[in-house]
Amino acid sequence: MEKKPHFVRREFPPREVSSVSLALLLAAVLLLNALLYLYVNKFYISSGRAETDPGLCPFGYFKLGAVKNCSPWLSCEAINREVRKLKCVGEGAVKKVFLSEWKENKVVLSQLTNSELKEDFLHGLKMLKALQSKHVVRLLGYCVQQFTILTEYHPLGSLRGLNETLHIPKYKGMNTWHRRLMLAIDYVSVIRYLHSSPLGTLVMCDSNDLDKVLSQYLLTSDFHILVNDLDALPLVNRSAGRLVKCGHRELRGEFVAPEQRWPYGEEVPFEDDLMPPYDEKTDIWKIPDVSNFFLGHVEGSDIVRLHLFDIHAACKKKDPAERPSAQEVLDTYRKVLTLLIREAAMPGTREML
Repeated sequence: MEKKPHFVRREFPPREVSSVSLALLLAAVLLLNALLYLYVNKFYISSGRAETDPGLCPFGYFKLGAVKNCSPWLSCEAINREVRKLKCVGEGAVKKVFLSEWKENKVVLSQLTNSELKEDFLHGLKMLKALQSKHVVRLLGYCVQQFTILTEYHPLGSLRGLNETLHIPKYKGMNTWHRRLMLAIDYVSVIRYLHSSPLGTLVMCDSNDLDKVLSQYLLTSDFHILVNDLDALPLVNRSAGRLVKCGHRELRGEFVAPEQRWPYGEEVPFEDDLMPPYDEKTDIWKIPDVSNFFLGHVEGSDIVRLHLFDIHAACKKKDPAERPSAQEVLDTYRKVLTLLIREAAMPGTREML
């Protein structure tokens, strides 16, 4: 009788218990992966990163605020009659920007300030109309005769103020490696969209230094990124042999891509006619520097940088042809986000397996 319990214990050796535990752990990992897939997938769709949006109005129409119905873009007459300027909030080389009001909604009215740059202004309007999507600020109306454009207002302003915004008590909870990496993903998503836009491959030329890049984008209240300034957006058409040059002046500094710099040395004076053109890979060169700004110096950001080291090194290849496409960079960023979320959720999983 005393031997029976001993015999029963041998029915369940330690190896059997270990196998069951391992099976349960693997099942938990598979479930976690499925949940992560659903989470990340939901983020890319619901956060407004998809090009197609069922809530987007037809071409020539817009929705603002809580209004359910689409309204046609405001005409010159409607802008003059219904839009009220409140104050000037910015001025650049091409236009002056006014915080304004339309039917109790805050809006932004942009007006040309330099008649010599009206072609840039009209090009920006053309791009804004053609590229309306979840990546681009919403167009509400325009008046070609008066060189005015009406767009949606975003109170957090341009990305230049990102770090200051994240130090406001209301937004301190957003100041994490996770949220900052998602902003970098948004930024690369915009670049990918421009490189494969309905108009063709477009190059973001207003990007000669970090501050200039950040000024071209808006931070939305739900912490996503929209491109706002499309005045300098030339088209690359390789099949037609069409490349681009960002302006007619010499570009200097490590921020701009090597092919954007004068290639003939200090002894040869710069001449625009002798400057070779280039393609959209100039945008790829700048991605690591812009992403480094987004990642900041919060806990975990150095781990993110470590995971992005290889793709960023590829972005900095001297030969533009060796750099990855924006889609390849975006795919890598998304994989890193998924990996790091998984490791944060189950930090000991790798060692246990």
